[in-house]
Amino acid sequence: MSPSPAECAEVLRRQIDEAGKAYHERDEQLIPDADYDRLVRELEALEAAHPDLVQADSPTQRVGGKASSRFAEVRHAVPMLSLGNAFSDEEVQDFVRRIGERLRRDALYFSAEPKLDGLAISLRYENGRFVQGATRGDGATGEDVSANLRQIEVIPQSLAGEGWPQVLEVRGEVYMARADFEAYNAQARLHEGKVLANPRNAAAGSLRQLDPKMSARRKLSFYAYGTGQVQGGELPATHSATLAQLRAWGFPVSDLCKVVEGSDGLLAYYRDIGERRDGLAFDIDGVVYKLDDRAGQEQMGFVSRAPRWAIAHKFPAQEQTTTVEAIEIQIGRTGAATPVARLAPVAVAGVIVSNATLHNADQIARLDVRVGDTVIVRRAGDVIPEVVSVIADRRPDGATPWRMPSQCPVCGSEIVREEDAAAWRCSGELSCPAQRKEAIAHFASRRAMDIDGLGGKYIETLVDAGIVRGVADLYRLTRDQLLQLKLVLDAESPEALAAQIGLHLPPEGSGEYLRRILQLDGTDDRWRAQALAMPAAFTWNTKKIATRWADNLIAAIDASRDTTLERLLFALGIEHVGESTAKALATWFGDLELIRQLPWPLFKRVPDIGGEVARSLGHFFEQAGNQDAINALLQVGQVRITDTHAPSAKLREGLDFAQVLVESEIPGITRLRAEKLVAMLPDAAAVLDAEAVRFVAAGLPNEVALGLANWLDSDGHGPMLFKAEQCRQQLLARAPEQVEQVAGPLDGQTVVLTGTLAQMTRDEAKARLEALGAKVSGSVSKKTAFVVAGTEAGSKLAKAGELGIEVWDEDRLVAFLAQH
Repeated sequence: MSPSPAECAEVLRRQIDEAGKAYHERDEQLIPDADYDRLVRELEALEAAHPDLVQADSPTQRVGGKASSRFAEVRHAVPMLSLGNAFSDEEVQDFVRRIGERLRRDALYFSAEPKLDGLAISLRYENGRFVQGATRGDGATGEDVSANLRQIEVIPQSLAGEGWPQVLEVRGEVYMARADFEAYNAQARLHEGKVLANPRNAAAGSLRQLDPKMSARRKLSFYAYGTGQVQGGELPATHSATLAQLRAWGFPVSDLCKVVEGSDGLLAYYRDIGERRDGLAFDIDGVVYKLDDRAGQEQMGFVSRAPRWAIAHKFPAQEQTTTVEAIEIQIGRTGAATPVARLAPVAVAGVIVSNATLHNADQIARLDVRVGDTVIVRRAGDVIPEVVSVIADRRPDGATPWRMPSQCPVCGSEIVREEDAAAWRCSGELSCPAQRKEAIAHFASRRAMDIDGLGGKYIETLVDAGIVRGVADLYRLTRDQLLQLKLVLDAESPEALAAQIGLHLPPEGSGEYLRRILQLDGTDDRWRAQALAMPAAFTWNTKKIATRWADNLIAAIDASRDTTLERLLFALGIEHVGESTAKALATWFGDLELIRQLPWPLFKRVPDIGGEVARSLGHFFEQAGNQDAINALLQVGQVRITDTHAPSAKLREGLDFAQVLVESEIPGITRLRAEKLVAMLPDAAAVLDAEAVRFVAAGLPNEVALGLANWLDSDGHGPMLFKAEQCRQQLLARAPEQVEQVAGPLDGQTVVLTGTLAQMTRDEAKARLEALGAKVSGSVSKKTAFVVAGTEAGSKLAKAGELGIEVWDEDRLVAFLAQH
């Protein structure tokens, strides 16, 4: 049995009241604005069809919500009314037609203004001084928020100019600019404070703080858009002139306000502002049209809660409700793991949305998004849709909190969280197809393997074509493939490619190949990769194609086969491993075969390598795919390391099992406690076989002993510790006995290079300085011994002057290097 009109009306009123109370009184948004507007329009239509259902307290008969009991009430001398809404061109045309018919005018002029998404307020001035400010409340009674409004710098405390009325009420909107909103939330996340939901809630919540100092911390702004009570003076005869007068008296007024004629002018303004919307400094949800002349406004009058001479023309909803069907992980080019919500498709701002970003795991935890939840989704212009909030009341039974998966969905490698950061990354840098292009580009870069001529476009197309699936495939590229690649990239269409490539095919047997090229869809960007993937027998016509660049690239690839351990380690693209870390690893360990087997705690034996970098190295080498990629590089001499050597003798210093325990960062295990433990349990096997009671007997406090037992049983720590002890023994066996080393003339000194050198490259200067014991840094500090300044030296030279650090020119550097 269908519900009666009265029952439908009651349900609609209850839904509207619940959403309105949360929005106006608690600054919470239970449903998107579009859903709220839809409910109101349904109730309006129902009441219009059944006038006997209209009630005095119906949401269609009142404005806003009740004033909060936390603030003193303010009775508005002139009610702060709401506006009717238009959602289509036809409704705007009807609005203009009704005014024209009532006023019997053909030419109508309107003040068109942006509709800010903030909080409406009224400012009362007496004899030019601000005396009181109030929220709109229910339109008749608002909240006294004068103290908080005084914290907004752009609201004048005293009026400028002259000629203002004895009593003047200025109506306007308090809002938070997008940049201020983002800056506030960035600080809140940094200090683990409350993150604001959106700029509108931020503005409303700020004005409702009982402590004005809290309001002052949130930078708010204000635009005036009209007036209320006016006594002891007169305002101009048009709304636009009134806004100009308010600006002269010191009030901020939007530069986007404009006078236009008729419905054509209004709709043109609407479309113009709509196109500019996403670039504005503040949020708007539509535009407002007001009949410009006051005499016409008075003739038009009011309906129950809105003027007949003004209307809000809403933009397509940027927020909608939908349900989360799944939460999946998307791996970016650099390995960043971004959670994405798969949604039941919904139209948002004129576009069907089925996916929305959840940014990171911390954001999911803040919102508590779960599969099955009903959520509010927002889309602004070309911005990727995002989940704004969860409607908790609609959560299905059994919905469980989401957890970041432990493995990459693309390659199966471990997903790890960066230390002290919200980001998670796939650790399969070399083996993950999602990171393939970025990994290859880094591998070939000048400071890595230095494969000159292998540009980004070449890599992109070679990977898309499936010719290069990993870095080892670079060493299998042929001249034919490169020449075909150049033709493919230069062609504007399959037809153009067929015409060019036909010049380089044998006359017999090439028809089928050309036919397949011509069948490719030139409107799909993938056609070039598809063409490159098609094998063909070429007889290159060297008069019609340049070949030297391809020969040079093949030569550059061949030249990179013989490389240093330092370069190769940097080329692998391990997270947090830059050139200096790669150099340190090569210097201290000397052998890739040794390095790739080490558990992460042993990397901390290298000076300047801390826990974050060590764990990153460990995660990288733990991934089977990365090890396979290294094997492929080293197979059959594709890449040869020319400077393999024994581990540094310095590694022997302090490298005992107790130190391995300390480096493993076991909770509560200090050096002293590790020594006590090793005195009773001398190796990893003994520690792994022992119960917590043995740890206590060795001198550990109860809680530390239990913590150690739990640590050994979780997350693979036990096997890792056993392997670390084995590798420690190998290092001791392979590292030579400590020998006395002659200190270089720059041992322990930090040097900075800046500007352009004429007699050598910066890289050559750096290498020669490091050979003399110097540490070459990229920044100037009090610890810098001296700065070498070439031509066009900039801020580093200036900083050296400020700190009084010695500066060498290039001639002095060359003389010093010649001497040593």
